[in-house]
Amino acid sequence: MTEINLTTKINAPKQIVFDASRNIDIHQKSARKSQEKAIAGITFGLINLNETVTWRGKHFGFYLTHKSRITAMNFYDYFVDEMEEGKFKSFKHEHFFEEENGMTIMKDKLQYETPFGIFGKLFDVLFLKKHQTKFLLNRNKVLKDVSETDYELPPASAGGEI
Repeated sequence: MTEINLTTKINAPKQIVFDASRNIDIHQKSARKSQEKAIAGITFGLINLNETVTWRGKHFGFYLTHKSRITAMNFYDYFVDEMEEGKFKSFKHEHFFEEENGMTIMKDKLQYETPFGIFGKLFDVLFLKKHQTKFLLNRNKVLKDVSETDYELPPASAGGEI
């Protein structure tokens, strides 16, 4: 089993980052290079517990589909998406969110297994792990940009007085 762990610091409240992380539209924006589109299940907006999304994207020159389900969710702290159908033997992506001094620490823990025995392991070592890491780093950059740009501080009071 391969495991990728990433930590991203984002200057926005964790509620904003949590929702951006489960937003189908933002994911599609981050995955433009692979032409990833949500084609079934939840295809726009926020995905929630027990909901599925099926992605279609071009990776390594092939169009592939990947169906994931949100299998766990603890609002604003944690959620998990796991593959139900796709090319991996197994695929589990855990998302963790902590807030420190108004900044969100987002952690990704991605675990997957490749099929095809030794050939799958060799493909993983030579190409796939690097591809998956780059894909997540790009996704996290977009999440950071969107969360930090779209987040606005609320006014001091509704009446405009301090």
